[in-house]
Formats: sequence, C-alpha cells, structure tokens
Amino acid sequence: MKIKDILDKRTPTLSFEVFPPKTEDKYESVMNAAMEIARLKPAFMSVTYGAGGGTSQYTADIAAALKDQAGVTPLAHLTCVSSTKEKVRQVLSQLKEKNIENVLALRGDIPEGGPVAKDFRYASELIEEIKKAGDFCIGAACYPEGHVESANKTIDIEYLKEKIDAGCDFVTTQMFFDNNILYNYLYRIRERGITVPVVAGIMPVTNIGQIKRICQMSGTALPVRFKALLDRFGDNPGAMKQAGIAYATEQIIDLIANGVNGIHVYSMNKPDIAGKIKENLSEIIN
Repeated sequence: MKIKDILDKRTPTLSFEVFPPKTEDKYESVMNAAMEIARLKPAFMSVTYGAGGGTSQYTADIAAALKDQAGVTPLAHLTCVSSTKEKVRQVLSQLKEKNIENVLALRGDIPEGGPVAKDFRYASELIEEIKKAGDFCIGAACYPEGHVESANKTIDIEYLKEKIDAGCDFVTTQMFFDNNILYNYLYRIRERGITVPVVAGIMPVTNIGQIKRICQMSGTALPVRFKALLDRFGDNPGAMKQAGIAYATEQIIDLIANGVNGIHVYSMNKPDIAGKIKENLSEIIN
C-alpha cells in the first residue's frame, strides 16, 4: 500500500523506524527486532539506508521481509550523496523486484573523508530520478528547526518546496522536543503553499548518551522541561528510560490533539520501547 493513501485517510497513524546492521553478524538480531516491532501492527515501517556499504542490500531485504512475512507496509530509505545514478537505479530496480513501492528520498550526511559522488547534490534531484524510475510513492525529510547547513529557515523551506515540486508525496520531520516548533513550522510551510502530509518524527530519549549525539548532529533545541528531565533522571538508566517514553508519549498525544495525525517513532530497533509507546496510545491510535 502506498503511504500517501494511508495518510490521506486523515486518522491518527503510528509508524516506526528501524535501521539495518552495519555487519552481517548482526543481521539476524536486527531482523528479529524489526519483526517484533512489526507485530505491533504499525501503519508502516521505515528502514534506513547505509550508503556505500552492505547495508544498502539489507535495507531492501528487511523491507521485503516486513511486507511479505509481517504484512506491514515498508518505506525504504535511499540516500544519494555517495551514490552514482547507476547505483541509485540499481537500488530502485531491486525495490521494484521486491514490490516495495514507498521510498524515502534523502541526500544523506556527507561522509567525513569518504567518497562523495557528483551525480546528486540535493534530495530534490534524487526525487526526480525516483519519479522517472516508476510508480513509487516518494517521501522526503523536513526540518522544523531548519537544516544545520541552511542559512535560515526561510531558505530551508524553499529547498522543501523544491522537493515537493520534484514529486514528493509526503514529508517526515527530523526529531524535535518542543511541539510549538512544529506548529510554527506547519503554519509557515502551508503559507508557502506546501500542502503534502507532514509526519512528525518523535525520538524517545531513553539514555543520556542519545541526546548528546542528537544535539551534535542536528542542532536540535532542548526545552527547559526536557533538560530538567535529563538532569533529574540522566544518571538512573531505568528512570531515564521510563521518563523518556513518558515524554515522547505526551508529545504524541499533544500532536494528535492538535490535528497532527501522522506520528513516526524513531525506535532505535528497540521493540520494548516501541511496544510501550503503542500501549500508552492504545485508545488514541487504534
């Protein structure tokens, strides 16, 4: 099923992200975790993509297993910063062979000291390539706080408009911890004429190491009340996990109450965290 059709129903949906292993010896454990999360019957599941390595094949394999064995709609990530057009076309051909019809088009992070191909500079160019390759439902990323490489939010929204004009069907946000940031962003992009569905990306922070990596990579702002949670529970792993799940649940409930129906949880391959959030929303998202 195409994700744009799932989102067009305008009812609350819960989906999860999983990521493939970097090495073959971890493949079975990751697959088991993905299938356990799939048993929660999410609206769809996304599978991230490792450019230039073995994980690009694992992405297609895990996505196909979710569809064929678990009956869950998969969303395969595809990044282009380190890929040639030939490589992208090979991946898209693999996805078509496996009957995977949803692709999340991303530029990807520029690797430190790694190869950067010249065929694609922006995600909008990748979207154009996917559009030419077949009848895919295409998603893209958006950044409520602005991409770290953008000069300002206005310019960043113009880049988003380019993605939409290239053929993007829906967008998923980078994680955020203050819902007001998203509400302001939604107002601004709607004013710009961007009307595709926006799926809110939520990260349950269950250990203090996570948040340090998040802030280093994305520049995500931390509200005072979230910092207080880290200060109070950061040194107690059990309490931090419980508090992080509660904070993410509260975010989701507030989003749905304010009309944001698409919720995508960055599960970090943790079935117990995904399961607890689903349980917390059992009467809100059916």
